[in-house]
Amino acid sequence: MLNEKILSCLKQKDTETLKALLASAGVMEILHIFHSLSAEEQVIVFRLLAKDDALVIFEQLDTGEQQNLLRSFTDERAIEFVNELAPDDRVRLLDELPAMVAKKLLNSLTPEERKHTNVLMGYKPETAGRIMTPEYISLRRDMTVEQALDKVRKQAKEKETIYTLYVTDNSKKIEGALSLKELLVADGSSKVEDIMSKKAIYVSTETDQEEVATLLKELDLLAIPVVDKEERLVGIVTIDDAVDILEEEATEDILASGGIFAGKEANRSETLIKGSLLSILRVRMPFLIIALVGGTLAAFVLGGFEEILEAVVIVAFFIPLIMDMGGSVGTQSSTAFARGVVLGHVNTEQFARHLLKEVGVGLCIGVISGIVSGAIATIWQGDVMVGLAVGISLALTVALAAALGFLVPFVLMKLNADQAAGAAPIITTIKDISGLLIYFTFVSIFLAHLMY
Repeated sequence: MLNEKILSCLKQKDTETLKALLASAGVMEILHIFHSLSAEEQVIVFRLLAKDDALVIFEQLDTGEQQNLLRSFTDERAIEFVNELAPDDRVRLLDELPAMVAKKLLNSLTPEERKHTNVLMGYKPETAGRIMTPEYISLRRDMTVEQALDKVRKQAKEKETIYTLYVTDNSKKIEGALSLKELLVADGSSKVEDIMSKKAIYVSTETDQEEVATLLKELDLLAIPVVDKEERLVGIVTIDDAVDILEEEATEDILASGGIFAGKEANRSETLIKGSLLSILRVRMPFLIIALVGGTLAAFVLGGFEEILEAVVIVAFFIPLIMDMGGSVGTQSSTAFARGVVLGHVNTEQFARHLLKEVGVGLCIGVISGIVSGAIATIWQGDVMVGLAVGISLALTVALAAALGFLVPFVLMKLNADQAAGAAPIITTIKDISGLLIYFTFVSIFLAHLMY
């Protein structure tokens, strides 16, 4: 209902009613609706929001939507918003902005915020140091629980998260960790060292961001501390950042596995949906051309077996079966590989082990499918040799497709090519040509008696 009312107010340009609606709605409810609005509608709604609500929503938007809103701001308001962002969110936004705009905003920050931002931007992209926030609360082991709670109360408003607290020594090295709940239920006169966990899990500033995100997810943590080369606590990575990272990587692979060239633009979805025809074609066509060339080569291969097709017409009936099963298994395998790499389930250093297992899985699927399809072909055509040709060809094609599903993206990744975008058309090309060759080879062996 709120969505319909907001759209109605926007259509009628009734800003007074719209402002009242937004003031009475919850922030998360507005955020849910906000994503469905056009860029122009987002600007109108955003300008009518209360300042605190606007900041909360701004922090939750992707960088493409944030940039669109910034362009509609006056310089003064843009500076105000960027100043109030959490340091890690600010760095993410500045990374995506044009260099001149980013430099201008960076120079306009308060000295303290500029210092935090420069520290994070000094780390390599896509590392824990780049995505961490310095807004955490650290305690001393000799503090009493009451002293620790007093410090939490004083600093809570300034920090991004207070649910996990870290205990450090004089040189800021981590000695332990405890949750806010543990602190709240402890006796006020107890020492922090009596209730803290002495086995704090942490990552380095150089740790890859995907590894950090996966660790947070697998260990079910709300935050994980980040240490520098001297093992001093310098920041934390929170679970919301981890979710964003895993979602971005998964989205990239899903887009690319559909043959969409990923590119480096911040908002690919906006380009694909709202971009010009030329920009959409530029994004989608590159790897589809590979599939087009592959399909043409497969047609030439098929033409080379014209005499067999003319002599044994029933051979043509099973070509779609061989091609489609191989394609389905190849897609499944390449998707499993991409997802496994993103979630850390595939160790590329032990790729041979993963490949052998996938070939085994593909062979099992191929044998089962081959037996079923071979039996159907035998019953249908009344000739066991037809069943053998179809069954064996299907089993080998499926096993090959499974191997290609892991091998092709791995090779592309090692060559620093876009493995997700390039894998599908390359797999299709190799699988189609090899599948036809396998099939007609066994047709020639088992059905030679029907050709003369």
